[in-house]
Amino acid sequence: MELRREELVRYILPLREGGSLPALGEASDGFRYVVKLRGAGHGKKALISELVGGLVAKAFKFRTPELVLLDLDCTFGITEPDEEVQDLLRKSEGLNLGMHFLDGAATFDPAVNGVDSLTASRLVWLDAFLTNVDRTRLNPNMMMWHDELWLIDHGASLYFHHSGRDPEEAARDPFPYIDRHALLPYADRLEEADRLMRQAITPRTLSKIVDMIPQEWLSEEGSETTAEEHREQYRTFLTQRLAESHIFTQEAVRQREKILGKG
Repeated sequence: MELRREELVRYILPLREGGSLPALGEASDGFRYVVKLRGAGHGKKALISELVGGLVAKAFKFRTPELVLLDLDCTFGITEPDEEVQDLLRKSEGLNLGMHFLDGAATFDPAVNGVDSLTASRLVWLDAFLTNVDRTRLNPNMMMWHDELWLIDHGASLYFHHSGRDPEEAARDPFPYIDRHALLPYADRLEEADRLMRQAITPRTLSKIVDMIPQEWLSEEGSETTAEEHREQYRTFLTQRLAESHIFTQEAVRQREKILGKG
């Protein structure tokens, strides 16, 4: 896995659908990107969630937009008239994260587009593994692009890092929020998905993904924890969660049965 690094050269418009107020911008490679900004609500931690979540999904062979590190300087967005957006861009100078813009993509609706039960089960497993609270029926963060299913927006993953919980303890969280997942009703092969997903990734791959988090996103002003100690916390969480995946798998099974009236 490799990450390209480009410079943002043109601000196009703010994307107001999400709470983090991402921007649509053009980079020095000529492509357009949805830009997650470090100056937004959850700051650099949201960028870490987006990066790790997207790379883990890619490692599992799900379709995800290319992730690119994007440098933003003080002149970016200078023509934006909205003072709130201008303030956000000023706070976001430095290294941000972009996702290749899926031009013409439409929101995925399982009732309309259809999804097979193993794909649904693998996706539910993925989001329980990442503790992604934001793939709900109201906001599925799944798109149809060129007649294929694509996953977007993993910024609400890894929520343990907002609470300061011990990563080993957090890794054993059964993740009851899976009851909100848009695909849970279709996921009737969760135990099989658990076996397949555990075979599809290794702790070494997870460790390599954690190594790709930029050092500057791991530094916290006023924190006694070093950047490398923060990195190790992510490594511990992911590898331990993989080792004990039966915990969140069984919770997903239980929540599905409850939704279907079987529990």
